[in-house]
Amino acid sequence: MDRKKELKQLYKETPIEAGIYQIKNTKNHKIFIGSTKNLKTLNGLKFMLDTGGNRNKELQEEWLEYGKDAFEIEVLEILKKKETGYFDEKEELRKLEEKWLDQVQPYGDHGYHQKND
Repeated sequence: MDRKKELKQLYKETPIEAGIYQIKNTKNHKIFIGSTKNLKTLNGLKFMLDTGGNRNKELQEEWLEYGKDAFEIEVLEILKKKETGYFDEKEELRKLEEKWLDQVQPYGDHGYHQKND
């Protein structure tokens, strides 16, 4: 029981970090790029996919079709926060996600995103 308390305390003490993550289908190599203000919530993302609640229909269908073991979830980059001055976390996270979308190009046969022209 002490180990459980220890793990809970460790979880609480882990800083909340915003960042960019990738979900990769290892069967067809399609990629989804996403961002979150709290990388600790990635377990909740897995749960949402397991229960059919993800908003990206194609990703959701393939998660259910191939099973969770066919996917890898990886943190690509942690948002570095400015120590001084104004910092718009939401805007900086959007820019960081855009950078990764441009870099990885997860569109069409390569991913779960729609290209916005």
